[in-house]
Amino acid sequence: MAKRPIIQFGDPILRTVASPVPRITSKILQLLDDMADTLYAARNGVGLAAPQIGVLQRIIVVDVGQGLIELINPEIIEWHGQQAGLETCLSFPKFAGLVKRAKSIKVTSLNRKGEKIFFQAKGALARCIQHEIDHLNGVLFVDHVQEKELFHQRTHQKISLLDVIRLTKGQ
Repeated sequence: MAKRPIIQFGDPILRTVASPVPRITSKILQLLDDMADTLYAARNGVGLAAPQIGVLQRIIVVDVGQGLIELINPEIIEWHGQQAGLETCLSFPKFAGLVKRAKSIKVTSLNRKGEKIFFQAKGALARCIQHEIDHLNGVLFVDHVQEKELFHQRTHQKISLLDVIRLTKGQ
């Protein structure tokens, strides 16, 4: 078991598109285990993408209270409806913003055995998977925030979204 450091906003790796996993190896299995350990160690996280720990591969892990889900090379193949809600990110500690996402999605992926899986996700699980897949494409939740600012979850202090986006794009 190994907890890895989480990359924080401003690091250009978070804006880099991750590469597909060509085959499941012992290194990939270890990465999945490390990602789960890292997610659970964060205590307030519900999802983690490999780029958030510095690995540019298309792998995510999520747990919104229904148990750990591991997805390798995930793709959303259908979107339905719309939901709006507050999102946070382990790479943006303590800040939140209002984001619109699809209400339900259909996903295809590989599992840790290399088997192709299909499933539907709704509500919080759909939101989390969309957020994490965005990470694989170099897209951050701040790119979707509906208001002009993020706010600190504890103090409610606001920060200009334009300043955050400039920092995350290295401008």
